[in-house]
Amino acid sequence: MQAEDMEVPIINNLNDNGDRQRPRGKDVFKDQQKESESSMESPNLEFEYGDTDTLTAELSELYSYTEEPEFALNRDYFEEDFRSHARGRRWIELTVEEQKAYVMRLLDALEVTDRDKRLKVARAILYLAQGVFDECDTEVDVLHWSRHNVFLLYNMGIFTALLELLSMEIDNSQACSSAVRKPAISLADSTELRVLLSIMYLMVETIRVQTEDDRPEWITAREAFKNELGSPLYNGEPFALLLFTMVTKFCSMNAPHFPMKKVLLLLWKTILFTLGGFEELQEMKVRGRERLNLPPLPEDSIKVVRAMRAASPPASAMELIEQQQQQKRGRRSRRPLVKQDSLDTYNERDPFKNDDARDEEEDPEDTDSGIEGEVDPLDRDVIIQPPPPPPPLRPPTERVNFPKGLPWAPKVREKDIEHFLETSRNKFIGFTLGNDTETLVGLPRPIHESVKTLKQHKYVSIAEVQIKREEELQQCPMTLGEEEVEETPTEMLYLGMLPNLSQYVIALLKLLLAAAPTSKAKTDSINILADVLPEEMPITVLQSMKLGIDVNRHKEIIVKAISALLLLLLKHFKLNHIYQFEIVSQHLVFANCIPLILKFFNQNIMSYISAKNSICVLDFPHCVVHEMPELTAESLEAGDSNQFCWRNLFSCINLLRILNKLTKWKHSRTMMLVVFKSAPILKRALKVKQAMMQLYVLKLLKIQTKYLGRQWRKSNMKTMSAIYQKVRHRLNDDWAYGNDIDARPWDFQAEECALRESIEKFNSRRYDKNKNGDFMPVDNCLQSVLGQRVDLPEDFHYSYEMWLEREVFSQPIQWEGLLQNP
Repeated sequence: MQAEDMEVPIINNLNDNGDRQRPRGKDVFKDQQKESESSMESPNLEFEYGDTDTLTAELSELYSYTEEPEFALNRDYFEEDFRSHARGRRWIELTVEEQKAYVMRLLDALEVTDRDKRLKVARAILYLAQGVFDECDTEVDVLHWSRHNVFLLYNMGIFTALLELLSMEIDNSQACSSAVRKPAISLADSTELRVLLSIMYLMVETIRVQTEDDRPEWITAREAFKNELGSPLYNGEPFALLLFTMVTKFCSMNAPHFPMKKVLLLLWKTILFTLGGFEELQEMKVRGRERLNLPPLPEDSIKVVRAMRAASPPASAMELIEQQQQQKRGRRSRRPLVKQDSLDTYNERDPFKNDDARDEEEDPEDTDSGIEGEVDPLDRDVIIQPPPPPPPLRPPTERVNFPKGLPWAPKVREKDIEHFLETSRNKFIGFTLGNDTETLVGLPRPIHESVKTLKQHKYVSIAEVQIKREEELQQCPMTLGEEEVEETPTEMLYLGMLPNLSQYVIALLKLLLAAAPTSKAKTDSINILADVLPEEMPITVLQSMKLGIDVNRHKEIIVKAISALLLLLLKHFKLNHIYQFEIVSQHLVFANCIPLILKFFNQNIMSYISAKNSICVLDFPHCVVHEMPELTAESLEAGDSNQFCWRNLFSCINLLRILNKLTKWKHSRTMMLVVFKSAPILKRALKVKQAMMQLYVLKLLKIQTKYLGRQWRKSNMKTMSAIYQKVRHRLNDDWAYGNDIDARPWDFQAEECALRESIEKFNSRRYDKNKNGDFMPVDNCLQSVLGQRVDLPEDFHYSYEMWLEREVFSQPIQWEGLLQNP
């Protein structure tokens, strides 16, 4: 599948400053005023980033609110069968042996040919996995019995039986063809798949999460299950590959009834379980550096980010204009949002303290990609007449406790030192010494000191070692021999994904595009609501509101799962081998992932993060334990009392991290950010007062700062100050003042083609089993060659004389040719 097959998001109108005519007048002013007021009121978000949300939240997101009646259905089918077996006793009263006997009975019943009977048994198993909630009084009890039952089900071999049923459902051509012909698909079309996927998700997520009171046999079962899921035990490929196949089949419109939210959640949790989360990644990175005899990491990035504090967002243009108009009328009023307390605490005597700090999301200065032009008269006034400094908004005692120094240790790459010495030698001596970083003869003393400082902060990444090793293996295949590749879960997953990697990436991006809040509904786009729409559409206002919340929640969960999944894949592949990461990155870039993420952020991001698309009383396990209160339009509108939506903030951070990974050290991709006018979009995202999100926004702004022009930098000194304080320094990086932007031409195709060539060489050398036989050993011993047994067809001895006559005796041999020079 080519990248052109991807439904391309159009980003020409990202800033409302391109081809589209921009609306003028009071409405625009009011909108901007409203936005500035909301930014002024934005509080610090007490958000802790992690692999996942709480277990309760992750379990509740598996079910849509439309599925709520099915909880009672599961219970009824279980009790109908269990009553005949237990004779008046409850499940929680049985001994473990009796429970095992009953599960074995259910396992046998799963093998019946009658589809309806199989579904009833699967629902009974699902009820067990959900924690036999009808016998529990509290949510804690439900989670306790769910955990007990899930480990019991795993030990009895239920997961393998479910996997066979899932494979049957995926290959069910009759269900696929009927779904394709249907004009509207609802929950009823995916009943069997939803039940199977729900049980499997509950098993993966429950076993994945470790608790302090886990029994020894549960710890053993967790390791065994983890190895099973990551190994090619299921039809010769890891379990994740089966789920990837479901995703591509759904996106190719061959199976529109697949419940995609459940598939994506299960796929994400399977990858998270088998490969490991962010803390495991950090530990693997430390071990990998030890193996390669590299110095330890200068700091633990997870701890550094968690210790960071959010900065106040830069003041917007509308706030400054409004302030200036009030000054002209002779009013003395406090400046709305120019406190900048967190940004300026480090440097109270910043020479740029009174520079213009506007965040001009809608100003053409921001959106012309750094082209310096005539300053607007109104803007010139703002620059010439800076507003008075704001009154202190925080007590001085808080500032005493502020961390001193920069959060990150600076880093320098080997090629940065080489480049510095090359420039210095050209300047002072007139010739260079190639990659020699030791010889400093003829260079002045300050250069010696500079080189010493650079070497103190030199950082060699695992990726650099892998690239160097790959070059050696390509150059000396005979001398170095075969590379020993460790069969890690990441390696096995990559090997399975490689043949259809582009299809998997494009399918995930299609789903992300369909679920993005900024996407417009199109007739030809894929329908991701198959597992949320009921058979009968709502007829009352209350039902419509409930379904609207359900649909929005459904889309948010899909975005959350895809963003987390892509980030995990990129991070694990990068650690396993840099070229595995590069091929996934390149497929993402060719499938328009960069403009797609920018399109996602081209919205009121504060509204998205504080969205209340959830109904707490309908969330599992609350809804199955407590009495259901009467829902009203007012209670639905009010939503929950949370300050922000965890999953949406989690998704935003993941997408920013993906964008960082795609563009880091890639000049051509950085220029894509500039061309797509990402700076004002990213600056709007700084309004979210959460340190980790701000860090990744500032990183993206830093890499393109030198291409945005002097006027942009002058107008955004507060943002520049935040970059200096929060983002790691590269000692000889001229990000803040570089003006040699014409020195490097932007040749996207050449850079990507060179990278693709390196990737293909790596894949060919490491994974191509039908290699060219040029380097295969040859047997030159005549006796050995003639002594080899050759398998001949059975009828050969009947016709070998004819064969000799035709192929040997009748062919003239040109003996003179051996004497001639070739």
